[in-house]
Amino acid sequence: MTEQAFVAPTGPDPDRRFWLMATGAAGSVAAVTTAVPFVSTFTPSERAKAMGAAVEVDIGDLAPGAMKTVEWRGKPVWVVRRTPEMLAALATQDAALADPTSRRDDLPEALRNPGRSARPEFFVAIGICTHLGCSPTAVPVGSANPSVGNDWQGGFFCPCHGSTFDGAGRVFKDKPAPTNLEIPPHRYVSDTRIVIGEAVA
Repeated sequence: MTEQAFVAPTGPDPDRRFWLMATGAAGSVAAVTTAVPFVSTFTPSERAKAMGAAVEVDIGDLAPGAMKTVEWRGKPVWVVRRTPEMLAALATQDAALADPTSRRDDLPEALRNPGRSARPEFFVAIGICTHLGCSPTAVPVGSANPSVGNDWQGGFFCPCHGSTFDGAGRVFKDKPAPTNLEIPPHRYVSDTRIVIGEAVA
């Protein structure tokens, strides 16, 4: 019995070529399908950006006496455009405030004034009560809310435990909140735009 050596075909094999191409294409599709979700996990979402990055706010459309709320680092930040009457009221309440000169606040020198602001017209603060983290509401002068008193000159009232703050976020005496409202780092990039989350260099 004689042995015969196996000789591989030397010509092209159309079936083999088809299956190699099909397998390669399927593998490529699988690799891309797997890679896209994996790579996308490295791209921060818009919410993640808002929670960590600085936020630019248009204040050009803010009417006198109006307030705009934006999110920065998961916190509400108020931007209030104060009227001349609101600014005048700030100078009349020092005796009723727990810390009228913001001695206990970690504020830059530019914000150490009765309005606690770089530009008196605009007030920027984190809208979270310093007592237990509730969110106060803006209460205008002459409000019918009995919790703020008859001589109320406008400001903010926390409905959770009754803390009151004036129009510069300064807490009144004998209230549960231990300190004034927090002022976030911010800077003006133009007359109509402000960046929250970046301090003035």
